[in-house]
Order: sequence, then structure tokens, then C-alpha cells
Amino acid sequence: MTTDIAAESTAPTVPVPAAARPQGPSVHMRALITWIAIFPLVSVGMLLLGPIMEPWHPVLRALLLTAFVVPTAVYLVVPRLMAGHGALSRKAVERSARRSARKSA
Repeated sequence: MTTDIAAESTAPTVPVPAAARPQGPSVHMRALITWIAIFPLVSVGMLLLGPIMEPWHPVLRALLLTAFVVPTAVYLVVPRLMAGHGALSRKAVERSARRSARKSA
């Protein structure tokens, strides 16, 4: 027995015109967001793990640092930054739509 999720919703859905929907971030914005996530993680990781790993071979230091930084960035930091960027983009699109509605009215 399957039910349609949209049919179960009691709130009316208002279609949003395609022009009013924010687009996903460009590849340049995604790169910037990723850098904003990675740089502080690498800096903190080097400060915390640096004294412990000083006598180690540089490849082992890089291995441990990236083993800490990459999962933290991918699973925690970047998704939150992307969500924040999406919220800001939606607000900007809504403001733009309101301005253009006022101009046309």
C-alpha cells in the first residue's frame, strides 16, 4: 500500500516560478566554501598535532592531518557552510523578487 506524500499534505502548495528559485552555488563558490572549511581545520590540526608529530616523517604527518581534516570538512563543516550559503541565497532571491514586484506595481 503506497500513498502519495503530496496528497497527504494539508497545506496548499504554492508553485515558485523558476526565476525565483536560487540556483546552486557555482563551482567557484563551492571552491571558496571548501577552502573556508579546510584552512581553519588544517591550521588548528597543525597547532594541536604539530608538537606530537614533529619527529615523524612528513608523509606520516600529512597522512594523520588529512585523516582528521577531510572527514571533518566533508561531513560536518562544508554541509553547514553550504546550508548557510543556501539560506543567504534564498533571502537574496526573495528580496530581489519583492523589489521587482514593487517596481512593476
